[in-house]
Amino acid sequence: MDLRPSVQGLMVYFRHMKERITITLDKNLISQIDKRIDGIDIKNRSQEIELMLAESLGTNIPSKAVLLIGGKGTRLRPLTYKIPKALLEVQGKALTEHLFDLFKKYSIRDVVLCVGYLKDKIKEHFGDGSKFGVNITYVEENEPLGTAGPLKLGKNYLNESFIASNGDELKNINIARMFRLHKRKDALATIALTTVDDPTQYGVARLDGSRIIKFVEKPSNPPSNLINAGFYIIEPEVLDMIPKGFSMLEKDVFPKLAKMGRLRGFPFAGQWFDVGNMERYKLAEKKWKGVVSIEEDES
Repeated sequence: MDLRPSVQGLMVYFRHMKERITITLDKNLISQIDKRIDGIDIKNRSQEIELMLAESLGTNIPSKAVLLIGGKGTRLRPLTYKIPKALLEVQGKALTEHLFDLFKKYSIRDVVLCVGYLKDKIKEHFGDGSKFGVNITYVEENEPLGTAGPLKLGKNYLNESFIASNGDELKNINIARMFRLHKRKDALATIALTTVDDPTQYGVARLDGSRIIKFVEKPSNPPSNLINAGFYIIEPEVLDMIPKGFSMLEKDVFPKLAKMGRLRGFPFAGQWFDVGNMERYKLAEKKWKGVVSIEEDES
């Protein structure tokens, strides 16, 4: 399309109850929109404008996030003998607060904390969340329930698409784009994927497009370098697939969804740190750059 005029009319087609409208935009703004069209997820200007409006209005972001912070943090001892891993500081701020920053960046303020080990200290520190700009609900484990069991326990709070995240990682993820993929592909669960040099210590995915066709936990012969980054978008129907008691998303749920063709992967290039042991904790303290702005995320 000829961009010589300083402004142009664009036809925008909205999904569902579609209505044709004409808008006039400055040429420089059109140029910025064109940069976001990748021909894969975003195929044209109308689609990108629609998605930008949805992001701005908060209509394509999950409204609730779950943080799995009930673990004992045994690999971080002696630090975690008296302090829960969620309260260990990275650059002067509790680990969990960095995840709050990521959620707040996308206006997600309803957070469910799944707590177990030293849970009273976590509840005392965060309270109802108001001091941190979030609204906190607690799901309390009386015994370890793995990564899936706490979600089952908190089922009554999760009646629409929600985020679930490990609590011992720092990450910069474009949640809006991840959710867009999740919905467009009609996934039951979407896993954020990052790359590492040695994937044998993580859950590893093999992709066909965005569909995860194989998911193996800590394989000796990994099918790829794309690993589970511990950040998920999940539909509430998945909760019915979780058995009572101790269970793991990685072993008990995701392989089943992959066989159903309803498990998607979202590779991302933002920073990611696993803070699960002393070596990685020190690395995060040194190199973590904090949650970036949406503008930086899109660049």
